[in-house]
Amino acid sequence: MLYRLFEYLNENTDLPGMRIGEYLSFRSAAAIILSLLIAIVFGKYIIRFLKRRQIGEDIRDLGLEGQLQKKGTPTMGGIIIILAVVIPVLLFGDLENVYVRLMLISTLWLGFIGGLDDYIKVFRHNKEGLNGRFKIVGQVGLGIIVGATMWLSEDIVIHEKNFETKHYNITDVETGEVVSSYKERQVISTISEKSTKTSIPFFKDTMLDYKRLTGGNDTLAWILYMVVAIFVITAVSNGANLTDGIDGLLTGVSVPIVLVLGILAYLSGHIIYSDYLNIMYIPDSGELIIFAAAFAGALIGFLWYNSFPAQIFMGDTGSLTIGGVIAVFALCIRKELLLPLLCGIFLVEALSVMLQVGYFKYTKRKYGEGRRILLMSPLHHHYQKKGLFETKIMMRFFIISLLLAALTLVTLKMQ
Repeated sequence: MLYRLFEYLNENTDLPGMRIGEYLSFRSAAAIILSLLIAIVFGKYIIRFLKRRQIGEDIRDLGLEGQLQKKGTPTMGGIIIILAVVIPVLLFGDLENVYVRLMLISTLWLGFIGGLDDYIKVFRHNKEGLNGRFKIVGQVGLGIIVGATMWLSEDIVIHEKNFETKHYNITDVETGEVVSSYKERQVISTISEKSTKTSIPFFKDTMLDYKRLTGGNDTLAWILYMVVAIFVITAVSNGANLTDGIDGLLTGVSVPIVLVLGILAYLSGHIIYSDYLNIMYIPDSGELIIFAAAFAGALIGFLWYNSFPAQIFMGDTGSLTIGGVIAVFALCIRKELLLPLLCGIFLVEALSVMLQVGYFKYTKRKYGEGRRILLMSPLHHHYQKKGLFETKIMMRFFIISLLLAALTLVTLKMQ
């Protein structure tokens, strides 16, 4: 909204400083500041409201130290994150940008699914919450929306470079003999096209093209892309949901992930930087840095109240939204293959549950008694059982997330 206002004032008035509203750097800074203020200032009022309505977490006794003391802590705090993301993006983002609209739709879509799950848990007193099948339907639905938008929108294209390799010989001036030779690859043309290509980390000038996997059939390629989008959204949102188990954990580890995605979006949407780094140039994707800034600010602001001892829990309203939005963001900038590295914490947490459950069922069937790999899953509960305090687990996971974020950025120079 304010973006269009600044644009209008710049074109129709002589007031100084109006162009500042068009710069991504200014709008990103404004978005992160506003999201922080919304989360911190209005967060306390939302917490008071949730307490008055007795919208508190019903804690199951898992035998963890200090666990039962958290009973009655307000939940559904993901509302704070959603508000702190949506409002700054509406104010400072370019709402005509297809990527921004897609991110807003994804945020509200996942927030609704997570909110419905929390509503059933709190008001219907059903600890299981929303039936898992309905969650999957919601995630599949979002995957179809994302895939169809990437397929059908004329605004979503990538720039492809055509190269020509030229050979040069260096000759001796006196004898005319070839002393040495070398070859140089030069860009001869650049075209803009719809594509199902995505970046492959660590491999220079190599991309995965879903069209090639389907034998060149364009329609099948996009259907395959939708399947991939559904898998990525489901996997990352559920991984984030499993990570949300101790105070501040999911919030903390998500901040580096979101910041790196914002940097990648900015670089991918900048024709000079993308060319220098030899990464895919995606026109208009740079606008996503506004969303990433607001998202990071919302997470940091929520951490103000969610750090130990937590004054509020995000519930599925927040955890499903965080994971799903990260997945959609990565799909928009064609970096979904980086997610296993960037979201390594989510991956390990999900694997710890699958391995624990699978090994328990296997040993029960084979020996008549179920055995466990970990003291408790997900992984962070294993460390709690070993006697580590919540803040130490949270900080160590945060440090690992920072390391994974740094390694993800390093892949830019390894291509």
